[in-house]
Amino acid sequence: MNDCFIIKDFLNYLKLEKNYSRHTRNSYATDLRQFADFVNSESDVDVNEQSDYMQQHGNTSGGLSVQTRICIEELLLTADSDLIRKYLLFLGIKQYSKATVSRKFACLRSFYKFLGKQNHLVLNPTNSVTTPRQIKKPPKILEYEQVQRLLQAPSTNNWLDVRDRAILETLYSTGLRISELVALNMQDVDFLGEVVHIRTSGKKKRFLPLSSSALQAIQFYLEFRKKREQALRATKKYMKLRNKQIKNRCDFDSKVLFINKNGLRLSGRSIRRKMDKYLKIAELDPSISPQTLRHSFAVHMLKNGTELRKLQELLDHQALSTTRLYSCLTRENHKCLSEECSGKAIK
Repeated sequence: MNDCFIIKDFLNYLKLEKNYSRHTRNSYATDLRQFADFVNSESDVDVNEQSDYMQQHGNTSGGLSVQTRICIEELLLTADSDLIRKYLLFLGIKQYSKATVSRKFACLRSFYKFLGKQNHLVLNPTNSVTTPRQIKKPPKILEYEQVQRLLQAPSTNNWLDVRDRAILETLYSTGLRISELVALNMQDVDFLGEVVHIRTSGKKKRFLPLSSSALQAIQFYLEFRKKREQALRATKKYMKLRNKQIKNRCDFDSKVLFINKNGLRLSGRSIRRKMDKYLKIAELDPSISPQTLRHSFAVHMLKNGTELRKLQELLDHQALSTTRLYSCLTRENHKCLSEECSGKAIK
């Protein structure tokens, strides 16, 4: 399935036009190849049998690859809604979770929508297919005491731990998404105004207040980082005098706020791995994620009297109904989550 051109075109579209991460594109590729295998197994013309026939009649390996690719592409392009439903049933039989089935179906929807835009097909076979409604579990919320234990988990002994403390403080202080946090540059932090500037879609900006503890943590990190960079530069100068090549990188990206040990922009996945480390140190639930800090920020803001409209702006929610779900979490009885909020995701 690696040579299927319509899948390759779709993955390139996700990379070049949609700017999806490599991790997301790999997930889409895996889902599409699984679907292609299923479609092939359900077809009257078996690609493997066709391959055997061609080999027996002296076809070259190059011709075999082309014929196989054309067959797979034709099967994908002629798939109908009944075949899509059969595939979803197959996933259920294989005991995939409802969340996974929904994700795989969302991949197919995007794929066939793309093929429609490219004039490869007339009707999108996923349009008349629906997936079972999911009942969303209430997101985990940390208590104030738990948040403090997590924030204090990083040490102050080296610049990387100090950086991690600044990251956790910033996440909880602002309710930022991970993607927004890793995109921060130096100029986005306004120490005088005590805010951070966030660039959102459509070139829109929003300004989020930073707590004093978050500002102090960022300032402390920047001081440590500066000393580290100066030390590396001094080492580089010394090694040049000795006519030796230094392996340590010392050219930190001065534009980026949160960098990795090599001086490059930190990735979202790295932050998640770091958080796992500090959850263990703080003896907290290992299933907690950076998103949990965003949820906790929202609930704590409401408990402290923040108006719902204001919280909507801070979280950059398009619809107030999405923000309103947090009102359910401020109550001791979470009954409303199963009644009002089921089937809706908080992002």
